[in-house]
Amino acid sequence: MLVLVWLVLQVGGMFSPGLLDDVDSVYLEVAREMLHRHDYVTPYVDGIRFFDKPPLMYWLAAGSMRVFGEHDWAARIPIALAMLGLMFAVYGLGRRFYGERGGFYGALILATALGLYLYTRFFIPDVLICLWMTLGVWFFLRALDEAGEGRSRASGVRYVAAFGVTLGLNLLTKGLIGIVFPLGFVAVYLVVTRQVRLLGRMRLWEGALTFVVVAVPWHVMAWLRNPPIAMGPGLELPARAGWGWFYLYNEHVARFLGKRVPHDYGNTPVWLFWVYALVWMMPWAAFLPAAIGWVRRQLGHHVPVTVRAREAALAVVIWAGVVMVFFSVSNRQEYYSLPALPALALMLGGVLAVNEAAVRRCHAWVLLPMALVVGGVCGWFAVMAPGDVAGVDLSGLLVSHPQMYNVSLGHLFDLTGRAMGIFRGPLAAVALGMLVVGPVSFVVRRRGTDEAANLTLAGGMVLVLLAAHVALVRFNPILGSKGLAEAIVEAQRNDPRAGDLIVVDGEMTSGSTLLFYTGEPVHLVNGRVNGPWYGSMWADAPPVFEDEDSLKRLWAGAGRVFLMTYDAGGRERELGGRVLASAGGKTVLVNR
Repeated sequence: MLVLVWLVLQVGGMFSPGLLDDVDSVYLEVAREMLHRHDYVTPYVDGIRFFDKPPLMYWLAAGSMRVFGEHDWAARIPIALAMLGLMFAVYGLGRRFYGERGGFYGALILATALGLYLYTRFFIPDVLICLWMTLGVWFFLRALDEAGEGRSRASGVRYVAAFGVTLGLNLLTKGLIGIVFPLGFVAVYLVVTRQVRLLGRMRLWEGALTFVVVAVPWHVMAWLRNPPIAMGPGLELPARAGWGWFYLYNEHVARFLGKRVPHDYGNTPVWLFWVYALVWMMPWAAFLPAAIGWVRRQLGHHVPVTVRAREAALAVVIWAGVVMVFFSVSNRQEYYSLPALPALALMLGGVLAVNEAAVRRCHAWVLLPMALVVGGVCGWFAVMAPGDVAGVDLSGLLVSHPQMYNVSLGHLFDLTGRAMGIFRGPLAAVALGMLVVGPVSFVVRRRGTDEAANLTLAGGMVLVLLAAHVALVRFNPILGSKGLAEAIVEAQRNDPRAGDLIVVDGEMTSGSTLLFYTGEPVHLVNGRVNGPWYGSMWADAPPVFEDEDSLKRLWAGAGRVFLMTYDAGGRERELGGRVLASAGGKTVLVNR
């Protein structure tokens, strides 16, 4: 059943929509350029060194594209497989904690909750972080079992070594934060349970060795291949800086302190960050009052509990707490709580499996009203939204809020009542899905079995998530530029010319999908900022940065120039040329 859910949601959504401008296409373009450069140490994007992230997700996407071809769906395969692995890891750890039903419910909750589904629609590493964290907790607890049972040190070496591997993979996925969470969990758990002495019974050097073998080689090679170079004056940088300064200090320490250069990201308020964590677990978060009360009783010794039940309660609380508290005192974006979601899913899976009375109360007083409100609002918009939007460019129905675009879902604030007409079908599907999630599953719980009710709820959420995917496909022209890239490729195919240039009017993330779908370098007008800014200081950086004067010279030159811009009217009056294609508020002009 878990595989079926995965096939429908993850594999079914792998082939659409097109990539999004910004990190989605930037990271996959890094992977594509790795294939062409045969350089798997130094990441490049648009021919420019790009030190923002460690390489594991690039390696996975590059390997997939090497096998299946340079397609967006091929690059998404690692994320889909990571989600399947995470579902089974949660299932396995949940079986240890709560038995077969608890493990199954935990995996099903994680697969059908809102958060991880949304954040596997584009290529970011957080699902991998969730996977390595879940496996790390599992391996640590198994190693602790064998140490506590007084077995020989050799008996637990496989789990200690496996923990070291997950720690190394975490570091290669997300950087230093990838080892802070697992080690933080281990430290707090050992202190709270007074088992620090058991570390002496483990062959820790085996775990350290596997960690070093997995994680250290790339860091050493990246340091050696990208040594410090002279920085210009007035840049808020040291006199000399290389990969070590930018990646180790600027991307980790300075980001944590809110002093990263350049400061190109938002910072979610702490209270809203916690609210988002609840939103990402919807609709299953409706059962959190029952789960929290249940765990509290287990930890407070108010009811008889087994050793395994107390271990489970401590593990999920410490796990979620380490993630949430860390980001509460550091810079944070709205999706940084994702590594805590497997712990919450396990907690919820456990209470669904064993505490049916409390679950029924939460269903009646929390989930049912919430589902009725959400379904009613979506149904109202589906019925009342204007119907005169067929063939209308969505961008003309939105109101821009650029101050919100530093957060991943900022474009949702652009929606207007008239724009809802384009989403009439998905809104109706969400309304129907929430009817199943709330009233239908409530009736099943009252008249049938809790297991049937939980499966009904999950089925309703599958419908809701598929509707969200359809809505994302319809919204994609705003978020990506695949159609414009295809128009450029078609023009070049119909009229091949040597020396064509593709130019983005702004920074790279304004049209980064052009890089991936055309397979050609892109010039940037006033775009030496943010992502490519630091790498542009290296001597091997290509001359892709233009200003207003150089753009005019290129436009008047003998070569053909494709210019993607958000200001079609202004650029057309200023430069001339003709419109090749328009979509999502963006236009490609061509001078020849």
